[in-house]
Amino acid sequence: MSEYSESQRKPRVAVVFGGRSSEHAISCVTAANVLQVIDRDKYDVVPVGISSSGHWVLESGDPERLSITDGKLPEVDVTAMPVLFGANRELVVSEPDQVPSTLGEVDVVFPLLHGPWGEDGTIQGLLEMSDIRYVGSGVLASAVGMDKHYMKVVFQAAGLEVTPYVVIRDRDWMRDADACRAAVDALGYPVFVKPARGGSSLGISKVNCLDELDEAVAVARAHDPKVIVEASAKSPREIEVGVLGGLDGGTPEVSVCGEISVSGGGHDFYDFETKYLPEGEEYTALSVPADLPSEIADEVRSKALIAFDAIEAEGLARVDFFLDADNRVIINEINTMPGFTPTSMFPRLWAAAGKDYAALVEHLLQLAMTRPTGLR
Repeated sequence: MSEYSESQRKPRVAVVFGGRSSEHAISCVTAANVLQVIDRDKYDVVPVGISSSGHWVLESGDPERLSITDGKLPEVDVTAMPVLFGANRELVVSEPDQVPSTLGEVDVVFPLLHGPWGEDGTIQGLLEMSDIRYVGSGVLASAVGMDKHYMKVVFQAAGLEVTPYVVIRDRDWMRDADACRAAVDALGYPVFVKPARGGSSLGISKVNCLDELDEAVAVARAHDPKVIVEASAKSPREIEVGVLGGLDGGTPEVSVCGEISVSGGGHDFYDFETKYLPEGEEYTALSVPADLPSEIADEVRSKALIAFDAIEAEGLARVDFFLDADNRVIINEINTMPGFTPTSMFPRLWAAAGKDYAALVEHLLQLAMTRPTGLR
């Protein structure tokens, strides 16, 4: 229980992390870092973990336990005290054979969940129905930003160029896998086979010929029955940019551009190992700001805003592009809850723009506390 009375207390922030998706561990790592920088003199912070099996618990928020240590991925402690959201926005402790007790009203939730059952609009819908304010995009933008297929549909409608792609639904693959193979073959090689609703580069394979396709589809389907296969851009450079919602209804801010380069160690692209594990660091170079002509950087930043507005994103997003050999700016995807560790690209982009990690977290909390729930 907070030491402050409900009439005089500090705003209470529930930091929710973990979740049922395959990105559970990365969510824990993100939470470890956010929990360290939230101003405890200003906010009453409650760490809430969701286990891989979907149990909500009151977590310790210990940064060491929630970090990747010696290659071991962290996870939420399923044996911790069970909690749930009750009436009147209250966080309720619900132990077996005990009378439920309240931790008090929650003013804002920081949902640091990656992947399905969190980043995809599900927790946003729960919070909307509970009338609890939260950081980040609403239900629609979160759902669109999670599904690489419908994301591309929206981007194309907004006039943004995407790479050619094929969607393989579970029923399509089961009924006529040969037709799926033919559609992919028509894209030309190489292609990238991805879970349609996944992140952190989990389940992604680079396929150089038709003989490699079935195995790559199986890898992707282990994460999502819906698979998307994308043609490769021509000798692409990977460029990323961050977007932050403007305070007091102001215009969203756009960061400097960053570039990701991966080479060596058998890594053909920015995969899970090169993103998050120490052994992948030597094969990855993150350049912030990216070495781009000013007109190209301006085009990337302008198109990032178009993408942000097209899906009706709020709060924050990272928008990823390909810059091909002909200097065409091709949008890859938007992430409505991007990787948020201090070494992730999103915080690095804003640090280069003069907004450090703690200031970034504070900005997002202020946005959330001034934005109402409901239709807007």
